[in-house]
Amino acid sequence: MNAPYPPPPPPGAGRDRTTLWGVLGIVTGLLCCGILGVVFGYLSIRDARRFGQSPVLGWLGIIFGIVNIVGSGILWAGGNYPLGNG
Repeated sequence: MNAPYPPPPPPGAGRDRTTLWGVLGIVTGLLCCGILGVVFGYLSIRDARRFGQSPVLGWLGIIFGIVNIVGSGILWAGGNYPLGNG
């Protein structure tokens, strides 16, 4: 009745790219494409869960991507978007 708990499962197979996806999400979310920031942020969170890492970089990528999308939408709606006044 007093059997010890089984050992935790080993980390998932494959390469841990949590940091890569997180940094890509932050950079693309801030500089160019908010949608890519959200996608890379999601990939970072997914890998963080798989490998037992912190998902902070992924959440930052998603937040910056959403801020980029909202900011671009506000600029576009106001007629001040620098890339789309054609």
